[in-house]
Amino acid sequence: MKWKICFSMLLLAFACRAGSAAPAAFYVAANGKDTNPGTEAKPFATLERARDAIRQSKIPNPKSKIEVLVRRGTYALPQTLKLDARDNGVTWRAYKNEKPIIIGGKQIADFALWKGGILKANVGAQGVTNFFRQLFFDGKRMHLARYPNYDPQNPYGGGWAYADGKPWPMYAEQPGENRHTLQFKPANARPWARPEEGEVFVFARYNWWNNIVRIKSVDREQRTITLVGDCSYPIRTFDRYYIRGLLEELDVPGEWYLDKKEKTLYFWPPAPLKKRAVYAPTMRTILELGAGTTDVTFRGFTFECSEGTAITLNNATNCLIAGCVIRNVGDYNGSGVSVNGGQNNGVAGCDIYEVGSSGVGLNGGDRITLTPANNFADNNYIHHVGVFYKQGVGVSMSGCGNRASHNLIHDGPRMGIMFGGNNLVIEYNHIRHMNLETEDTGAVYTGGRDWIGSRGSVIRYNYFHDMLGYGHDDKGRWLSPHFAWGVYLDDNTGGVDVIGNIVARCSRASLHLHNGRDNLIENNVFVDGRLVQVEYSGWTDKHRYWTNHLPSMIKGYESVASQPAWKSMRNMKTHPTQAVLPDHSIMSGNVLKRNIIAWRDPKPKLYGMRNVAFDRNECDYNLLWHYGQPMVTGIQKIKESTGPNLAPNAGFEEGKPGSAPKDWKWQVKPNDSKAVLDANVKFSGKQSLRIEGRGTATDSKGTKLSPNFVSAEINAKTGQFYRLSARIRAAEPDTKFALMAQSYIDKVYFWAKDTSATAGTDWKEYEVLFRFPAPGDRDHKEQMKSFRVRLDVRQPAGTIWVDDVTVREAVAMDEWASWQAAGNDTNSLVADPLFVNAKKDDYRLKKNSPAFKLGFKPIPVENIGPYKSPLRASWPIKEAEGAREHPLVSE
Repeated sequence: MKWKICFSMLLLAFACRAGSAAPAAFYVAANGKDTNPGTEAKPFATLERARDAIRQSKIPNPKSKIEVLVRRGTYALPQTLKLDARDNGVTWRAYKNEKPIIIGGKQIADFALWKGGILKANVGAQGVTNFFRQLFFDGKRMHLARYPNYDPQNPYGGGWAYADGKPWPMYAEQPGENRHTLQFKPANARPWARPEEGEVFVFARYNWWNNIVRIKSVDREQRTITLVGDCSYPIRTFDRYYIRGLLEELDVPGEWYLDKKEKTLYFWPPAPLKKRAVYAPTMRTILELGAGTTDVTFRGFTFECSEGTAITLNNATNCLIAGCVIRNVGDYNGSGVSVNGGQNNGVAGCDIYEVGSSGVGLNGGDRITLTPANNFADNNYIHHVGVFYKQGVGVSMSGCGNRASHNLIHDGPRMGIMFGGNNLVIEYNHIRHMNLETEDTGAVYTGGRDWIGSRGSVIRYNYFHDMLGYGHDDKGRWLSPHFAWGVYLDDNTGGVDVIGNIVARCSRASLHLHNGRDNLIENNVFVDGRLVQVEYSGWTDKHRYWTNHLPSMIKGYESVASQPAWKSMRNMKTHPTQAVLPDHSIMSGNVLKRNIIAWRDPKPKLYGMRNVAFDRNECDYNLLWHYGQPMVTGIQKIKESTGPNLAPNAGFEEGKPGSAPKDWKWQVKPNDSKAVLDANVKFSGKQSLRIEGRGTATDSKGTKLSPNFVSAEINAKTGQFYRLSARIRAAEPDTKFALMAQSYIDKVYFWAKDTSATAGTDWKEYEVLFRFPAPGDRDHKEQMKSFRVRLDVRQPAGTIWVDDVTVREAVAMDEWASWQAAGNDTNSLVADPLFVNAKKDDYRLKKNSPAFKLGFKPIPVENIGPYKSPLRASWPIKEAEGAREHPLVSE
């Protein structure tokens, strides 16, 4: 039923623009002639001739509606087919059910045997003068000669070399590094005659995306490759890469190399040529609808073989690309279809795959005035994107008032949909098996570093599942699933509605708010997050992300604050400079309610919350189900403390002023740091401990260590809860420190639980609640018999005073009771949601589900994904082969 409604709306829209008069028609056929009149009986041979005839016919009547009907066959364009306002009102479509193919390249012939199975052809003599970067054989993209070779048995984890050097934490800065040097391992040294012809395809540092950069030089003695330009980030140990574009590496079927100087193509075909065609792209764009183009439709074509974006719509209006197949197009900067500006343009019912970057890009609208563009990507089947650019996604949206709906998206290196703008709509999409080559990613993703993105946007009634992610641990072992979410609202994203979605089996969590604010998360089904089900990661006002991005947030906010259209946007009265809460956290205004959260694995937590003020972020009326297992929330509260104070010299009363306290000592003492008793500043008793931190020390591994002062060992009971507390103040406001319980044997193990905070100039009590590990716990070690209290100064210079240290055994609440005691989920239910058949991914609810008592509304699952329509390229959709799992792989 849904397709009838959607198709009727499209027909109505295009009928209104077409008028009632029957259109004139021109015909094109591969066996036609451009000297023909373009009738059905005597068609033109080329699309360019049809375009020129249309322009001539429109001179007396520019508003006339015309059809161009194109017969089956292959149409290799000599140059980009460009349309403008002279071509308005024209519908280009395939004749009846025929399948015309439009190619943005030239067929390569006249191959001769070079050596072994490798053939060669003089492409210059065949009129190919561009230095093409792609080659297609029998409808498939071939590999530019590379080392290591592509591994078809392990297409994501195989076929890589790995940078050498000293391991370094991914998120720690490394002094002196640059972004254009790669150190290779001895086993990866290669005898290239002209290395400067080659280029490096590398995922640098963060594994977010890749770069492709040409080689400048190779130093074999130092084992370094220097690049002609910078990568996005420095190339570090364990980063994966391959080298491509060198003749010496043409060593397996399916590879090729172009000698630019001699204009000679070398190709080792994976099968006999016979009737199989070899094509090289000769243009970046196949079809271009320029500014002023209006009411133009292309329907039922196959577009393939272009270096850049196959189809571009630049400031067009009411134009439609419908029912087309767009494949084998695009390089690092080239997508399937790009809609840039204009209004009411659409990509509908298309099959888009094997694309260098993104499937569809939508832009347009005015974010300042919130004027919508109403551009859309609807009912498309998009898969195997991001062939060259690993931040290539299914649909990329920006601007204001654009929509991605009813798309099926799978098998890509990064997100299914990436968006950044306002009043964008993401609805009824089915996204699966994405994030196959990157980490820190999601099914859908946006960020808000300008404060105003992506406010007003809606993510509703989608089905996201099996978001895998791929990355390495600190030992260089490459792993999947790894570090991916379902809905990922990053970097201060605000004002987004996430409603009525089903999110299942994401490698980290179903939902991540990274310092998000003012977001509404309601009526969703979150299932089987691998590490946690819902994750909030907040910042504090001292976090470098906050301090670094605050100027751009202020600029973004002030650019729209006076605009009338923004007055009704949720919680836009708060200026970024007023966003810091009394506890120094930032996250505020998020509402998580009436969701169903269910997971079977006993290990993952329900919630993962960091730097979140619970009184400023609502979480309630949810239905929660861990199949009868404990609810782990990461929040631990105690009913009471019992027994004596176990802290040695707890009030620092033993010892003379100016001397070190009894039973306490330095564990790490940088420079002239001091720790002495002080009778002039105290909370109680006669004196307190004063710690003056000065700089840092460096251990044998080069790690910088803060000044830290520790107590004598305290005997501990395994599995026992403890409450550690202390009164602390500082000489200056916002002095960074840590209060910690630590168990440690050098080079054997290290365990700690701490609270890291900033102290003010008034006394305040800080506490650490912890459970001492017991046998069977992941962090338990056989040697663990005791712990010590540790105090750190965590800034280059700072002074703190400490008094009244207490360590007592504690009786703890369970984590669910602790969570509710903190004011969360007080009206929520722990109960079986009664899915129709969760084992078969049927997350509809039975009529007697307890979720309905909480106000949960049924999700219209029958409307999710593509729908049958005369505008679709194919129906039913036969899904292409792709990832169903991602094997664990390592170097």
